[in-house]
Formats: sequence, C-alpha cells, structure tokens
Amino acid sequence: MSRASSWRRLVAASLLAVAVIYPTLACCPAPQYGSWAVNADQTVILLWDPVAKMQHFIRKASFQADDKHFGFIIPSPAQPELAESGNGAFAVLQDVTRPAVVHRSRNQGGGGCGCGSAEMPRAAAVKSEVRVLEEKLVAGFNATVLEADDTDALTTWLKEHDYAYSPAVADWAKPYVDQGWKFTALKIAPQETAEQPVEGPPAATAVKNVTATALRLSFKTDRPLFPYREPDYEKVAGDNLAQKEQLAAAQRLLRIYFLSNARYQGELTAEQPWTGQVVWSGKLSSPMRTELLTQLQLPEGAAPEELHLTEFEDNWPYKVAPADIYFAEAKSQDEVRRPPVYASYDGGDDVSLTLLMAAACGLLMFRRKRPL
Repeated sequence: MSRASSWRRLVAASLLAVAVIYPTLACCPAPQYGSWAVNADQTVILLWDPVAKMQHFIRKASFQADDKHFGFIIPSPAQPELAESGNGAFAVLQDVTRPAVVHRSRNQGGGGCGCGSAEMPRAAAVKSEVRVLEEKLVAGFNATVLEADDTDALTTWLKEHDYAYSPAVADWAKPYVDQGWKFTALKIAPQETAEQPVEGPPAATAVKNVTATALRLSFKTDRPLFPYREPDYEKVAGDNLAQKEQLAAAQRLLRIYFLSNARYQGELTAEQPWTGQVVWSGKLSSPMRTELLTQLQLPEGAAPEELHLTEFEDNWPYKVAPADIYFAEAKSQDEVRRPPVYASYDGGDDVSLTLLMAAACGLLMFRRKRPL
C-alpha cells in the first residue's frame, strides 16, 4: 500500500469518527385480544411510478406492546402484491440526506391504519362476508389479504383470528370498507427476551419495543398515498390510566422517503393541512437509482428514469386524522437540504483535530508536488 493511500485511509477514518449521525427511526398495531399496542416511530419508503400508476409501499416500524405476539393491518385501494424488501435501502437514503458536518473552533465564534384492543360485546351473526384474497408467508409475516362487505364482518373476522376488535376499530375501518379498499392483515413474532427470575414481575406485563422486518406492498392507485388514519387511541384506552398516561407522554416521528419523478408535497385536507415538513429534496444520480432498486428488490423499470427524492418528517400526533395523506407534484421544485451541523472544538486545549486537519492539508500538498 502506498504512503499516500495510507494517509487517505487514516484521514477518512478519523473524520468518520467525529461525524455527527442522526438516529435511524423506524403502522399499524393489532395485538391479540386484551393486549395493548400503539404506533411508535415509523419510517416508510413510497416509490411512485406516475406512468404505470403503481405505488410501492415499503415500511419498517417499531411498536410499543405488552404482548409477545401481535400483528397489524394495512389498508390499500387495490389488492397488493406482497414481497420481502431489503432493509438496506433505508440506510442508503439516510446517508444521502444526512446533514453536512462543519468543524470549527469555539474561538471563532458565530452562530393508519391500525387496530386497538378495547373490549366489546361478542358480535352477533352477520350475513355479510369477509373474503380472503390471498394468504402467504412473506418476510417473516403470516399475511392475509382481505376484503369485507361491512365493518361488522371485518371485526368478526378479526376476533375469530385473534386480532384486536372494538368500536374504535370499526370506526377506523369504515371509510376504507365503504370505498372497497383491501386489508392486509399481518402477524409478527417479536424476538424473545431473556427469561425473568421467578420472583420478578411476569414478562407479559412489561411493555416492549418491537422492530418489524421491511415489507413491500405494491398496488395500483390513481394518486400516491400514505394511510394516515388510526383508531381513536383515547377511546381504546378507556378508563386505563396507565395507557392514557403512555399516550400523553408519547412522542413519535413519521419519516417518509418519497421517490418519484419530481419533488412532491403531502396533502391532508384544506381545513387541516398536514403537519409534515420537507427536510430534503433533490434529484438522485443514476448509480444511486440503480442501488436503491437493487436494495428494494425491484426491477429496473419500477421507477422513473430521473428519480427524485423528497424526505418528509412529521411529529405525528396521537389523535384521529380526518383523512389519509395524498401526494402531488409540488409547485416549488427547489432543492432542499438539512442545515449543516457545526462541531465545535477548543483550539487552545485540544490540538487533535488541528493536527488531523494539518495532516489532511499536508497530504494535499504532497500530492500536488508529485510530478505528473
């Protein structure tokens, strides 16, 4: 290995050690009957092909739950194709949109879709039906794609298959049932935790964070969307003070990576605009497009030739939403970047960074003096 190559590796490793990294954040909980679960942080990738009218919905999420086995339900306007999707795409997009890090001395100054679990009386027999359109094992999920004639039939099916069911679930599902949407019911099994001592509290009473594997749903739709509606968690909690306190104290972040032919904006309703903000927007290079499609396990033709990324962040409140989020091309196509992160250091007391930068400058001078 050449001396110049060794210096480059040393400088790169040193700069990586002082880089500022923002966290990776991880829709729809439906625990077994009698258990409690709410949405936690959620990160999704939405890839929209405006020519084919095809949306690819890739999600990974975390939940807070007091049950070892629970699932969730995702509505879609058409029957989805279900497939495993690589987790690597999330890391790639996070790296693309991370803020630039600027180092300076302090001496310089300057400046929806889920189900709750409240109890309800046993439903009476109904003539309406739930039709199972597909059942498969995919990405570690037992997946069932359904369509229902009405909400009574849907909640009866949920009850019979050990999902949560309640008036809040029926209220949540009604707009989707009325529009003929399909429901993808998924069950997951969280990782087992170490057994607790006999004298300790039972494990079932502990609230655990659960991370799901990335799953892709691909479906036809006239407009790209994110199913933003959720059950009324306050109604689900009822008189349970612990669960109400959990809701009051909870904070969560919804992050959407929207990939399509241009910069997009999200719309809720005219009366209640969506609270999501654009934190990054720009065109991706051709190699980056290829890498993302590879990571997502999608064919070359699944994305527009010129692929743009719009990243949204939303401090998602725990309240009933009036609609789902629909996306349209934004009026402004300006690029957006996160503001740089300034890493300060004491120039007089800590010379390590100064020596590091001097080494980098020395490397550049060394390369310039070499004969062509």
